[in-house]
Amino acid sequence: MAALRTLWMGLVLLGVLGVLQTRAEAQVSLQPNFQQDKFLGRWFTAGLASNASWIREKKAPLPMCTSLVAPTEDGGLNLTITFLRKDQCETRTLLLQPVGPPGCYSYTSQHWGSVNDVRVVETDYVEYALLHTESTKGPGQDFHIATLYSRTQTPREEVKEKFAAFAKAQGFTEDTIVFLPQTDKCMEGHQ
Repeated sequence: MAALRTLWMGLVLLGVLGVLQTRAEAQVSLQPNFQQDKFLGRWFTAGLASNASWIREKKAPLPMCTSLVAPTEDGGLNLTITFLRKDQCETRTLLLQPVGPPGCYSYTSQHWGSVNDVRVVETDYVEYALLHTESTKGPGQDFHIATLYSRTQTPREEVKEKFAAFAKAQGFTEDTIVFLPQTDKCMEGHQ
């Protein structure tokens, strides 16, 4: 009887999680007719919004970073991110594997061991891109981040407003949205 009750509770939880996951996925749209070849090249991470406590704690000293997007032979993307950390340039490369429709990718974090789903929600390819990343590290440890990519270090005010509206539509509050200051450090070599 106890085993049957445990099984029943497990199925109920899976059903609830499935509904919640479907709702979250329904809220995050996808760039129509995403063209990966136009998305390639250098982007600057100009804005972030997240439910992660480390972003709220470190948002003041967090400078802009560069991301170089290159194709892989299997149709995925190599995303090489260079950022300033403790006055030193650090580089991380993520292998984004295509999953689902064009513009949907997945990668496994070497640092956290978590699986992350990345969606290109909106882009004009020449000026900005809005991305949404979702990760689950374990029970109760859901991580969501909205990212503003810009082709320049100085995105137009309209693009910033578009990002803020996008982040708020994803449930982020004003205090979780940050625009990263531009820097000359760690930018060379990423043309």
